[in-house]
Amino acid sequence: MEAYARATLSKAEKDGAHPAELAALRRRLDQVEAPRAGLLPGDELEPLTDVPGLDDLPEPSVERAREVLDQLAVVKLNGGLGTSMGLSGPKSLLEVKPGRSFLGIIATQVLAVRKRYGVRLPLLLMNSATTRGPSMAALEGTGAEDFLQGREPKLRADTLFPVEWPADPTLEWCPPGHGDLYTALTASGTLDKLLDAGVRWCFVSNADNLGATLDVRLAAWMAAEQVPFAMEVVRGTPADRKGGHLARYRGRVVLRETAQVPDGDDSFSDVERWRYYNTNNLWIDLRALRRLQEADPADPELPLIVNRKTVDPKDPSSTPVIQLETAMGAAIGSIDGARPVLVPRTRFAPVKTTDDLLVVRSDAYELTADGHMRPSFDGSGPVVTLDPAHFRLMPAFDQHFPAGPPSLREATHLTVDGDVTFGADVTIEGDVHLTGPLTVPDGETLRG
Repeated sequence: MEAYARATLSKAEKDGAHPAELAALRRRLDQVEAPRAGLLPGDELEPLTDVPGLDDLPEPSVERAREVLDQLAVVKLNGGLGTSMGLSGPKSLLEVKPGRSFLGIIATQVLAVRKRYGVRLPLLLMNSATTRGPSMAALEGTGAEDFLQGREPKLRADTLFPVEWPADPTLEWCPPGHGDLYTALTASGTLDKLLDAGVRWCFVSNADNLGATLDVRLAAWMAAEQVPFAMEVVRGTPADRKGGHLARYRGRVVLRETAQVPDGDDSFSDVERWRYYNTNNLWIDLRALRRLQEADPADPELPLIVNRKTVDPKDPSSTPVIQLETAMGAAIGSIDGARPVLVPRTRFAPVKTTDDLLVVRSDAYELTADGHMRPSFDGSGPVVTLDPAHFRLMPAFDQHFPAGPPSLREATHLTVDGDVTFGADVTIEGDVHLTGPLTVPDGETLRG
């Protein structure tokens, strides 16, 4: 083993890393030495053609649904602070509808299923140390529990040794990507706790995707078919060009992310060829996961993603580092029997930018009493592109919509360039392009 790898493992061990975390880190360090190991050239892949659809799955009886749901847990990835949107706290506490945050709506969704079927349905968050306190306080009284994602040393880009940053030693550490889910479940004791309580499956999704509600058809199908791992996928659109797509590689279904595309390979953006794109809505058989990790505590094997940054993300002149990350959806390529399922795009509405937030805050989505975000538009829905110089950060975004979002249910595209402030009760219809400086008067209807 190289000296930098020994130094990295030693630093992690002194920090209290669990043996499973050390095993997973050791695997990522081995992958650094073979940087092309995770690459997937387009000419070696085949598109998928045989993906079953959610609407093809049978509706279970109430009794069967209750039986399966009582062995299921809901897990939400909640480690993000939303710093790219100018937030300093958990992104999941951002207001989505008046007085309702992501976490508040998620709790409503879970409580509604518990009440309807009379099941326990544990709700768990995979938190970071920073999101844990405020997030769990927001969910007080719901019975929600959590476990912490792991952390690992950032590596100097020039030597691969662990970086040192005495000005703020906390910046020497980073999360290993959401592929850490499997290791964190084990290292935290959560996997054993769930299995000992008779919980067999878990449904995992991102906290910022409110479309990822629990569907009993998928739960019952997992149980009936004994599927160890399932990924919800959507049909690709041009908007998915940067997302991970599925393909067949050497007889196995794999997830290919942008970091796995060789230089000069322009096949990745062909949404018509690859068709099926990852939603990060995953269904996992916890018994199957335990069996994998009993054989190898670093399993499931996930391709390495090298994320290049500076040790202080806010200071581009600070020491260049690499972060060794993995994607949890990539497990579809290493778990025998793993399967994709085609779902409607209504199950995939993540809020990654203020563009996305404006759409879900608007009347394009209606929030039901049981926490479902129902689209009120026809077709594929509105596409919003806001000038990042004026709208990317939340304080500026809110200033430009002082009376709330415009009506978007009849919109196809809203593009805003420059400094544009919206009055109350503004309606957007069709394809509208605005250029500032401009204030849209109260009650205005803009038609493309």
